[in-house]
Amino acid sequence: MGDQALGDDLKTVRKVKQLMQAYTSQSQDWVQHAVYHEGARYTRNLVDDGNGKYNLLILVWGENQSSPIHDHAGSHCMMKLLAGELNEDLFAWPKQSENGDKELNHKRTAALKTNSVAYMHDNIGLHRIANVSSAQKAVSLHLYSPPYDICKSFNEKTGASVQSSCAAERLTKLGNEPSGTICQPHSITTIKSSRCQQETSSITSMKLSL
Repeated sequence: MGDQALGDDLKTVRKVKQLMQAYTSQSQDWVQHAVYHEGARYTRNLVDDGNGKYNLLILVWGENQSSPIHDHAGSHCMMKLLAGELNEDLFAWPKQSENGDKELNHKRTAALKTNSVAYMHDNIGLHRIANVSSAQKAVSLHLYSPPYDICKSFNEKTGASVQSSCAAERLTKLGNEPSGTICQPHSITTIKSSRCQQETSSITSMKLSL
């Protein structure tokens, strides 16, 4: 694969999606990467930078929290829900209305359960991910190819967009005692501040030949 990683290679996109679908979530594989900072909407934890061809991230979503409506800067986005439940709202790109505003047309909402896999690209539209549970956090695995640090977020009512940072946090830079590390694999609602015992993760072994 060239410098553009997945690029327009839809055959490889389907292969990666199949790999994600074949994996059954087991918390011991990913719990050491699931760092959450109390009070944040969600955290983006870098698992693997893919030699610059992709980013593999684990996101932890707070209760009743959501992302903004956003694009993916031309990147392929694949997401697998590792724990909890999430909703995905899909929007069409904004179009000029009769009164001059740019309206965002909401196309559908998909309910994602544990082990669900979703795919997103700017050719499909924009989306928003939300944890609608007031009782538990959610954890999801994301692959972006090619990787990016800047995207656009959109106002649902006006369609106006602004640039947003979507850089991931490297766990090795969090300090000696990263606050909010999820340490109880049997319950993602239990959050502790102490560092979990480090394990070799099958998540990080999900290397891609890109």
